[in-house]
Amino acid sequence: MAVSALKDKKIIVGVCGSIAAYKTAMLVRLLVKKGAQVKVIMTDAAQTFISALTLATLSKNEVYSRFERNEGGAWNNHVDLGLWADALLIAPASANTLSKMAQGSCDNLLLATYLSARCAVLAAPAMDLDMWQHPSTQRNIDRLQKDGVQLIQPDNGELASGLQGVGRLAEPETIVQALEVFFIPPKPLPFTGKKILITAGPTYENLDPVRFIGNYSSGKMGIALADAAAAQGAKVLLVLGPTALAPTHEQVQVVRVHSAAQMLEACTRQFPDSDIAVMAAAVADYTPKEVSERKIKKGEGEGLVIELVKTADILKTLGQQKQPHQVLVGFALETHDAQANGFKKLHSKNADAIVLNSMQDSGAGFQHDTNKITILLNDHSIQEFPLKSKKEVALDILTTCAELMRQKQ
Repeated sequence: MAVSALKDKKIIVGVCGSIAAYKTAMLVRLLVKKGAQVKVIMTDAAQTFISALTLATLSKNEVYSRFERNEGGAWNNHVDLGLWADALLIAPASANTLSKMAQGSCDNLLLATYLSARCAVLAAPAMDLDMWQHPSTQRNIDRLQKDGVQLIQPDNGELASGLQGVGRLAEPETIVQALEVFFIPPKPLPFTGKKILITAGPTYENLDPVRFIGNYSSGKMGIALADAAAAQGAKVLLVLGPTALAPTHEQVQVVRVHSAAQMLEACTRQFPDSDIAVMAAAVADYTPKEVSERKIKKGEGEGLVIELVKTADILKTLGQQKQPHQVLVGFALETHDAQANGFKKLHSKNADAIVLNSMQDSGAGFQHDTNKITILLNDHSIQEFPLKSKKEVALDILTTCAELMRQKQ
């Protein structure tokens, strides 16, 4: 049997005046069975619903309710209690106690311990429907959450008043589970300590000061990748072509570029110390051989002839520079023979994977919030995915990147 995350944890259970206080007997019993050390603090009102003797027996510790221990001057030190605990769990948390916590009142031992606690504080409210929904209660809840108190949401069901609705104390098993989740060490994020280079958006190749050759790329796919990678712990550098969109994650560093040449320069500068590079941008294949310094006027002839030259192949350039530990992923948007063209690109560019889009798939490609991809790998395996939001597609691509990175370690 797996050891509970609550084993040897020091938990203070604060019990307030609520008919739901009867559930704290089971709550304390479950915590003790999980291996936790439990001390109980009761308000005066709580003792009208459940006895201190019951909770002392189940917790195997003295129950605290008042500051003074006896007439000789001995007292229960709320500061020591607050420092002892790994977590303070207030269950049931009445509307009255929640209000006092939000206002910083300190007229009983439980509130004094709350104000002294340096540990996590969790509150499981219990009250009637109208009390729970009252604006003042909701303001207090909002204030406490901003102060760092973690809320264990009340259940929806039959209340002591006979009404049906939200306000029931969460079941003891649910509360214990919430505590366990709190104490489970977080799993390390898959890209912690890794640098990921991502390109996104179109490139614009100038004809003159007011005109350019470009494409319809919005940059949504690459931006979704950048946000998702940053959320998974990566240091992300996003080389972003001309688009009004931008990443939302604060850890994404953005380098704005305009042309294919500028994107190439940024990528070749950043790639050597990158662990993963995902080339999601729609880079122009051609650029005007000459760029007019002045606006090209409409002539009297029938048309305008523009000589184009190839732009540098960014994916191929990075593939030539790629080190054994680096993962390089390219994108391919095809209109026909998609997989054949995709595998050809994969091998010729020395990439580790190609993310294939087809213009034949409804809802995929430029401008859409959704995408349908196929990932082609060097072992000739093919991963096909259904139409999804680009945020979900980003996670699929990053999962593949993580596996490729693991294989190279």
